[in-house]
Amino acid sequence: MDLSLTTQTFGADDQSWLGSMHGTQATESITLDVSTFTAGTHYPAGYFKSGIPLGRITATGKYGPYNGAAADGTETLVGFLYAAVKAPAANTTDVAGAMLVHGKVVASRLPVPVDAAGRADVPMIRFI
Repeated sequence: MDLSLTTQTFGADDQSWLGSMHGTQATESITLDVSTFTAGTHYPAGYFKSGIPLGRITATGKYGPYNGAAADGTETLVGFLYAAVKAPAANTTDVAGAMLVHGKVVASRLPVPVDAAGRADVPMIRFI
C-alpha cells in the first residue's frame, strides 16, 4: 500500500451521483484492493471513479467492486467510493480511499449500476 505524501492536481470529480451532502462529512477510510478492479470500467483514465459501488473482501478486509454474483464478500454492497482516487501504475499496489456509507444516491448517475439486491444491502443509503 502506498501511503507516501504526494500533491496532485486533477480535474473536478464527477459527483453528480450524490443526491445530497448528507453523509459526506462522515465517510469511512478504506483500502482498495486494486487487483479486483477492471481498468477500462473502474479506472479508465487513471483514476478510480467516485460512486463505484463497493463490497468488503472477507479474506483481506480490503474493498473491491460490488459483485452480486461473487462469493468473496463483495456480493454484499457496503458503500460507494466517495471521491476519485489515482490508480497506481501496477495493480499489485493497494490505495486508500473514502467510502460513503449513508446518504442519498442518484442511481442513474452511478458509474456502475447497482441491482435491487445490492440496494437492499445498504439501508442507510436512499436511492433516488
